[in-house]
Amino acid sequence: LMTFEQLPAVEYTEVRYTKADWVARITIDRPEAYNAYSTRTLIELAAAFREASFDDEVAVIVFTGSGQSAFCTGGDVKEYERVYTKSPHDYWKYMGLFSAYIESILNCGKPVIGRLNGMAVGGGNESHLACDLSVIAEHAYVGQVGTKVGSVAAGGATQWLPIFVGDRRARWMLMLNRPVLPYQALEWGLVNEVVPSVMKDGEFIVHATPEQITKAKKGQDGYSIDLSRLDEAVDSIVKDLIDQFPECTRYTKQQVNFWKDLAWHQTVGHARDWLSIHYSSFEPIEGMNAFVEKRKPGIKMLRESAASPDGSSEFPWGSYAKSCPECGARFIPSQFGYCGQCGKALEEDSSAFDTSGDNTAKG
Repeated sequence: LMTFEQLPAVEYTEVRYTKADWVARITIDRPEAYNAYSTRTLIELAAAFREASFDDEVAVIVFTGSGQSAFCTGGDVKEYERVYTKSPHDYWKYMGLFSAYIESILNCGKPVIGRLNGMAVGGGNESHLACDLSVIAEHAYVGQVGTKVGSVAAGGATQWLPIFVGDRRARWMLMLNRPVLPYQALEWGLVNEVVPSVMKDGEFIVHATPEQITKAKKGQDGYSIDLSRLDEAVDSIVKDLIDQFPECTRYTKQQVNFWKDLAWHQTVGHARDWLSIHYSSFEPIEGMNAFVEKRKPGIKMLRESAASPDGSSEFPWGSYAKSCPECGARFIPSQFGYCGQCGKALEEDSSAFDTSGDNTAKG
């Protein structure tokens, strides 16, 4: 007989996986990157959820991030800039891994609790939306960032936020990218519970102010972050979930997933293709380079370029409209004054689409 929990294991290097007392705990372990997931992380996460899914000694899965700053901040934008803006067709492959990870949460057959130990933004918010329940620490927040970094939050947020919070609030989150604080998230139905996490001289503060949260994160003036209440709240839910019939719980999850599954499967294949094509355009190049360089993205510059008769918001140096009469190189950006292959000065009317004579493609 096949022992499913003994299928070939994936070595966990960016994820921690532990199991005890009917609970599997899966932790994104990249605190230096605010628990952003890399390509490797996605592979490990899907494997971890599969391991927990197939293990009959696991009744509940707790999903969290390492440390106190972040649950998960989505995809590693530095990796996006370094790899996928330079090889957009590989982003299609990446999205296959991402989809497999999200679906490993949806289809694991066991309740998954999002333990929001810190901010859950971008794909981190999408990850916690994929969970069945979530508890958030008071110093954390949720939100999206896609349209500010040159991407679209079509990995769960565009599909599920209208289900969770309604159309208007979903558009507010997706188009404005403003953070949603814990008690607002609770009111909107994004989380199940908010717990205190800010301490002052050893005492918890309920409804901590933004100033108190900032001091606690920095460890100033006797303020600190403490996640013991978060763990108590999660453990209380875990205890109740263990005390439910497993097959009934599994099918309950499957039934309640109906609208999430419908929205997901109707759109994620389209998103996978569109995003991989989009990575060849100027918006993600500018947005993700700006993120890496810690500067404000040139959004107004792109708008002005699109509005200019000679500009283009799709190509950094104009459309591939010129050709070189000297060496025959074609599809040179329209704003180039010289050929990048031979150095010849280019004329304004040197069209790349002039196929007369010997103007064959050489560059």
